[in-house]
Amino acid sequence: MTKTLVTGGAGFIGSHTSRALLSQGDEVVIVDNFNDYYNPGIKEKNVEDLVANGAELHRLDIRDQEGVAKLVALTKPDKIVHIAARAGVRPSIQDPLLYEQVNVGGTVNLLEAARASEVPHFVFASSSSVYGNSDKIPFSEDQPVDNPISPYAATKRAGEMFCENYSRLFGLQTTCLRFFTVYGPSGRPDMAPYLFTKAISAGRPIKRFGDGSTKRDYTFISDIVAGVVAATENPFPFEIINLGNHQTVSLTEFITTIEDILGKKAVIEQHPKQPGDVDMTYANIDKAKRLLNYDPKTNIKQGMSKFIEWYLNEAPKD
Repeated sequence: MTKTLVTGGAGFIGSHTSRALLSQGDEVVIVDNFNDYYNPGIKEKNVEDLVANGAELHRLDIRDQEGVAKLVALTKPDKIVHIAARAGVRPSIQDPLLYEQVNVGGTVNLLEAARASEVPHFVFASSSSVYGNSDKIPFSEDQPVDNPISPYAATKRAGEMFCENYSRLFGLQTTCLRFFTVYGPSGRPDMAPYLFTKAISAGRPIKRFGDGSTKRDYTFISDIVAGVVAATENPFPFEIINLGNHQTVSLTEFITTIEDILGKKAVIEQHPKQPGDVDMTYANIDKAKRLLNYDPKTNIKQGMSKFIEWYLNEAPKD
């Protein structure tokens, strides 16, 4: 039986990933500090069924170097899926030091623990934000990523570079997965799918930053998880791989999709474009298809229909 340690395993992507690994028979060790970036009760709910189905839960901050080292030595995982991070572009501009401590320092703590305990395989959750405002569309893994436009993006790029160091220096098989705007049931309440659905369903205004022309490669959670699980099953000496949907959706189209599903019009409150926000994300997924047999299946209408059904029936209400 394979044992996988999942950091951030109580969060949105981490809990879905842990659930998929459990369902295929893996032993799963979840690490999460249940911080207050958003309501910790949401994470508590995320892990209820995971713990009930045998996942081992450890409440630990990945900044705790000694604690991380002890946990990895104690649990002896066959692989680490490192998803824990301080998320969000705009908050990183307000507190870049915290983002550096968690996203860079925490990642190095885990890499060092993996090296010390001879964990053979490490999967790192990176982000499409590393591409910045590149004019090479769609974004491909071999293009330069030297101009991140937010501290969050810079921390994710730094994490990739440390992963490559540990691969080359210590032989740690490492895959960095660049996620493109992940959404779906149990999604983070600070992200647009949740914020817009919540406001439009209640008849409250939504904040639209910019003129609505910015575009995102929205990727449904089950497609992302399929890619993550495939990465755990296909170790490489070192790779960086995009996980996106290879479809762009403008902000205007995204709002219209929610309006159509809910049968309600949005009340739009116009705001200037925010610092750190990129104009477009768009994944070239040829490499993921080739190396991981990755095949995203969910378009924005299907995915948002599933998310809104979850929101109306299961999401915690204020």
